[in-house]
Amino acid sequence: MQDQPNYMFTSESVSEGHPDKIADQISDAVLDLYLSKDPLARVACETLVTTNRIVLAGEVKTRPDVVIKADEVAHAAIGVAEKIGYDQLGFSFRNLALDNHLHRQSEDIAQGVDRDGAGDQGIMFGFACDETEELMPAAIHYSHRLLESLADARHQGRAYLLGPDAKSQLTLIFEDGRPIGCDTVLVSHQHKAEATQDEVREIVREHALKVLPDGWMCEEDKFYINPTGKFEIGGPHGDAGLTGRKIIVDTYGGAACHGGGAFSGKDPTEVDRSAAYAARYLAKNVVAAGLAKRCTIQLSYAIGVAKPLSIFVDFHGTGSVDPSKTGQILMEVMDLSPKGIRETLGLNKPIYQPTAAYGHFGRKPTQDGGFSWERLDLVAQLKSSF
Repeated sequence: MQDQPNYMFTSESVSEGHPDKIADQISDAVLDLYLSKDPLARVACETLVTTNRIVLAGEVKTRPDVVIKADEVAHAAIGVAEKIGYDQLGFSFRNLALDNHLHRQSEDIAQGVDRDGAGDQGIMFGFACDETEELMPAAIHYSHRLLESLADARHQGRAYLLGPDAKSQLTLIFEDGRPIGCDTVLVSHQHKAEATQDEVREIVREHALKVLPDGWMCEEDKFYINPTGKFEIGGPHGDAGLTGRKIIVDTYGGAACHGGGAFSGKDPTEVDRSAAYAARYLAKNVVAAGLAKRCTIQLSYAIGVAKPLSIFVDFHGTGSVDPSKTGQILMEVMDLSPKGIRETLGLNKPIYQPTAAYGHFGRKPTQDGGFSWERLDLVAQLKSSF
């Protein structure tokens, strides 16, 4: 995108009621349950949701004195459906069946993690840019915020005609590398049987105008709402959902590299998650410090090894300092071992369920320690290093 200053770029988001996002939120609700009982718990929880059924599978490990009962797991999982607002034919929190196939973590994996090594090998990317105040790519940022605004209105009863399942897709116009407007708004939103498509269209329009900057709204002929017609059958009754199938939605909307690993359901010994958070934390602070307008950071790890194998920094031609030197400095300002990341960002807490809808990045840090990787507490140190 840096080679062509004038272009259009598209990103999509999905709502908290999308089947894959239900699965992600359930996986993270189970993770939070374990971390609330044992901050050093090991969890890798995968979820399948389909018609009136939730299936859990994966591995867990806790201290011997920690007991987590099956009904606690069921309450956490089914509670996600209730919180989202699923009480409809084919998927209702009132009569969901749950199959729990979680079992003890493999000792072969545990032995490496017990030595404070990484829980797996892999590559992880972090990214930041100055397209928005949140230092996120604009297309994914506004795609998230549109669906989040619609969901808030639904929960408050102001958009009672809408159902929980939805997808958005925004195409933004860039001139001289900067977003200046929205070419296309596409939203598919579940709705109640009594709702007309015109009513759904006007509800979405209200929130698009609210979320997008003034003057950015697309032309009417590029405002697509439920283009296939009615969307009454949604959620897991219409389409099964699985943990980890929305990794681009979870990160940068295709505007940056992705290492391929999903986040939800994984405790912070899994560098797929924790190192991706650390890379975002560093990239965001680099951009906030004015060292570059765009920053990509890659980290790599080996299972059972604490020290990262490599760090790569790319400013995409927008930097004011040497990216190689920046990489060396980043290794000095933050301990990038799995243990160091967990301690720096405070990741051994039950903070993960909120991350599983509307993006893991570009959110505001919370008082309970959530979204700590969005802090900007390295800016002064980075500025003084050059």
